[in-house]
Amino acid sequence: MFFIANAYAQSGAPAEPNPMVTVAMFAGLFAFMYFLIIRPQRKRQKEHTELVGSLAKGNEVVLTSGMLGKITKIEGDYVVLEVHNNLELKFQKAAVHAVLPKGTIKAI
Repeated sequence: MFFIANAYAQSGAPAEPNPMVTVAMFAGLFAFMYFLIIRPQRKRQKEHTELVGSLAKGNEVVLTSGMLGKITKIEGDYVVLEVHNNLELKFQKAAVHAVLPKGTIKAI
């Protein structure tokens, strides 16, 4: 009892929050999300779309799964890759991760 401080009720009404502070907080949060999440993702998506659009026969590519191959045919949204001697597989263009420099597959 001797060491416990007495609790007193607050006097007066609670202060009203300023609505401009709330709006500024939401605007700041949106700006944070835009510059750190949305904008970089759109940039990567645009680069990937340009990469997929520039695919050509004879390009050596790596897929998102890690498979390497040389493009032998392009059929609409699909590419046919030669992954080994006369072994051809068909994949979606969207699965292409990167175009490799010529001669990369032979060097491996």
